[in-house]
Amino acid sequence: MSIGIIAAGLAVLTGIGAGIGIGIATGHASDAIARQPEASGKINSTLLLGCAMAEGTAIFGFITALIIIFVG
Repeated sequence: MSIGIIAAGLAVLTGIGAGIGIGIATGHASDAIARQPEASGKINSTLLLGCAMAEGTAIFGFITALIIIFVG
């Protein structure tokens, strides 16, 4: 059982990576919009797509952790 808890903890760490990635992407997008305000629509849509993919990775890690805890 203890190995399953360790595995679940490692699976949840994907949330940290997603949070860091989204933060960095948002910072760079803000800089890009400050430099070129006319391109803000395209920058914003690309940012939202990237954030959704990063958040999806975090959700997969969380679901994996729940499966390990409750099934394994």
